Amino acid sequence: MKKYILILVTLAIVSCKPAKKNENQKLQVVTTTTMITDLLRNIGGDKIEVKGLMGTGVDPHLYKASEGDVSKLFNADVIVYNGLHLEGKLEDVFEKMRQQNKKTIAVSDIIDKSTLIESEYFASNYDPHIWFDISNWKQITSYVVEKLSELDTKNTTTFESNGKAYLEKLSSLQTAIASRIEELPVEKRILVTAHDAFNYFGKAYKFEVVGLQGLSTATEAGVKDVQKMASFIIEKNIKAIFVESSVPKRTIEALVEAVKSKNHEVEIGGTLFSDALGSDGTGEGTYLGMYKYNVQTIVNSLK
Repeated sequence: MKKYILILVTLAIVSCKPAKKNENQKLQVVTTTTMITDLLRNIGGDKIEVKGLMGTGVDPHLYKASEGDVSKLFNADVIVYNGLHLEGKLEDVFEKMRQQNKKTIAVSDIIDKSTLIESEYFASNYDPHIWFDISNWKQITSYVVEKLSELDTKNTTTFESNGKAYLEKLSSLQTAIASRIEELPVEKRILVTAHDAFNYFGKAYKFEVVGLQGLSTATEAGVKDVQKMASFIIEKNIKAIFVESSVPKRTIEALVEAVKSKNHEVEIGGTLFSDALGSDGTGEGTYLGMYKYNVQTIVNSLK
């Protein structure tokens, strides 16, 4: 597959001849995840053209570039991605683009590595789900404002103004989330999901987070994992567990059945948005709305 992607990149480089831009044309930005796409649209507004590669329900851990994606990447002025190997199957493409002097921005570069959650099981040795700590997302917002301003100096004022307004919304979100979570006693803050996407959330709000599949959905839970988790749920008397919008729910359903086989009951508390936002035009289709929805779902189900 790596060879196939590199062939696509080579074909795109040979066959695509991007038109020369005049100074009035908008900055062409290609993003990977829906969270980053939403962020760039908030900061860039109508001054940039944003094309997101991944849509609702798409798992970035497993995403593979299509020929159309490679064309978008090649014709972009800048590529903005998460980094920390979240988009693992696109790394070869990003490297090829950098070799062609394409501007790339990994938003995780701004986060102090001492604050990242380490993992011996993940390729980068760091948990890449950094957006679930709102403080990280605020740092990333300021970083993106800075980088866009360097690339498009004539619109710096707009980027800075939009960035300031978005930071205020993020601060309001932090206050609202902290207040909502206070309704849930600390002893009930045990979050069981399909994979470990919520560790930064757990660290910020004192949740014990347990995922069946580890940090990457490329690894699948086995029978022993399910049985071990079932025993944990019974021991901790956990009321509800959660499926994720970008991860098949079969493992969580199997977990419910495993708990039932041990004469105990646990319910599926709902679907959480982890590696992708909801559909465009819905509240969950934005970072702010996704975060509020997730917290409401978690608190209501675990109370």
